[in-house]
Amino acid sequence: MKQKIITTSKKLAHIGLFAALCASGVLAAPIVKRAIVGSIETVDKTAKTVAVKIANGTMETVKWTGKTTVRGLKDGAKAADFAGHEGSHVIVHYTVKGTEKTADAFEYLGRETPKVMEGTIKATDRGARTVVVKTGEGVEETLDLSEHAVVDSGKGIVDAAKFTAKETKEGTKATEEGAKVTVHYTEEGERKIAHFIKHL
Repeated sequence: MKQKIITTSKKLAHIGLFAALCASGVLAAPIVKRAIVGSIETVDKTAKTVAVKIANGTMETVKWTGKTTVRGLKDGAKAADFAGHEGSHVIVHYTVKGTEKTADAFEYLGRETPKVMEGTIKATDRGARTVVVKTGEGVEETLDLSEHAVVDSGKGIVDAAKFTAKETKEGTKATEEGAKVTVHYTEEGERKIAHFIKHL
């Protein structure tokens, strides 16, 4: 009987320790920053979710909160305002915690599908906010970085304003020269505007 009491006490102690670790965040699910480009399929104002269809046909559903920002749609726009804009293209910056995806920001790109360029980074100019990509055909394309452009390094997203071959302050490498990437961009006249750069 005494042995059972000791064993039960140990189990309770372990459960208590586990709960304390979870509460303190030691065993909490890792938080990862990500970004996707796609078209808005549905907007659920009740559930506060937006379903975005990306290039490979996969549907990604993200939640929005009162802190989620919207850029490019209209002044003071909220995520719920995407209702009625189904089919429009957006870049979604979101945070993954466990299985939950929460939108940090939506960048509205309009009805036209963003163009995609695949190649290797030839050069970057942080001051001029440009990146040169050498395509598979050997053509070197110079793109301007949009105000909110980001780089997905595969381990998280980095502000493209920190485009450099060195380590960023966050300890995440941005895009190095020679890196293979996919660039999602729009065109304004003769300018190519890069919005999202993803490592391959």
